Amino acid sequence: MLSELKRTPLFEVYKNLGAKTIDFGGWDLPVQFSSIKDEHEAVRAKAGLFDVSHMGEIDVKGKDSLAYLQKLMTNDVSLVKDGGCQYTAMCYEDGGTIDDLLIYKKSDDHYLLVVNASNTEKDYEWLNQHLIGDVEVVNISNELGQLAIQGPAAQSILQKLTSTDLTEIKVFKFIDGVEISGKKALVSRTGYTGEDGFEIYCDANDVVTLWNALLDAGQDNILPCGLGARDTLRFEANLALYGQELSKDITPIEAGIGFAVRPNKEADFYGKEILKKQKEEGAPRKLVGIEMIDKGIPRHGYEIFVGDEQIGEVTTGTQSPTLKKNIGLGLINTEFAVLGKEVEVQIRKKRLKAIIVATPFYKRSK
Repeated sequence: MLSELKRTPLFEVYKNLGAKTIDFGGWDLPVQFSSIKDEHEAVRAKAGLFDVSHMGEIDVKGKDSLAYLQKLMTNDVSLVKDGGCQYTAMCYEDGGTIDDLLIYKKSDDHYLLVVNASNTEKDYEWLNQHLIGDVEVVNISNELGQLAIQGPAAQSILQKLTSTDLTEIKVFKFIDGVEISGKKALVSRTGYTGEDGFEIYCDANDVVTLWNALLDAGQDNILPCGLGARDTLRFEANLALYGQELSKDITPIEAGIGFAVRPNKEADFYGKEILKKQKEEGAPRKLVGIEMIDKGIPRHGYEIFVGDEQIGEVTTGTQSPTLKKNIGLGLINTEFAVLGKEVEVQIRKKRLKAIIVATPFYKRSK
């Protein structure tokens, strides 16, 4: 018996919009509404609206919350001020990645963790297994809906629906209790597209109202967007995806998110010794950008060669809608990670030429 796919409160709404849905980590989610290319371009030029209510949210409360999070997270959580958020990873003792996540600091004894949907149960178990002191961990994923409005027009559209001055919300900061179309929400200046924008956390019962209000307010300047565009956007901006760039077998250093690893913080955290060594001496593998010279698209799992030696594999690859080039990210042996180096990608039965290039592939002009 196949287990029932989970659905967000917006499922019927996007079905009515003609969304094509797929099974994404046990969730029935839209891959596209119009076309991946149109949705991608809307976010780069105007704005796109994403339903990300499948993401996991976990509350951490209690007077020992900071000490507890410092033991579990690779980043230095003590640097986060009230109303701030931080990108971090959670690792096993061997440095392999459990998850990458965001931490929102509401107060000294209250933090909100936003985790990857497919990892929510695993993360929640890990957090509970390692409790210390006066700390309570609660999975509140079912209580919340989450929307992301992303793109150059995101602020002007959202501003029509709230009296809160959105210019006050700087990058990686948030305000809780913002009133949007009569509903209360936590609004943060964060996202997963490489563009400016906001993520909106609200009561699950309010998410349909806010979705409709944002589409109405945006009119011709906004498109509903699916997972397809979310993936091409984050990929061009070189933002890691758990299960591809990150996994239990890939460390944050190898995946290129070493900025979120602070081995010099006082607190011991899981994987600290290995990650410290990799940060100081270099990791055995490195994530690089590749651009195809020969005609072909590098896909996840395709092998990468230099001569007869397999040096790694593609983690993500596609035809970039912005650059109109066939590009990929590859995790390869560090000794070969040299800009301009020629490699070959095994695409079906052929080995096709590619070159190592700088990342991110796309960076928005300020």
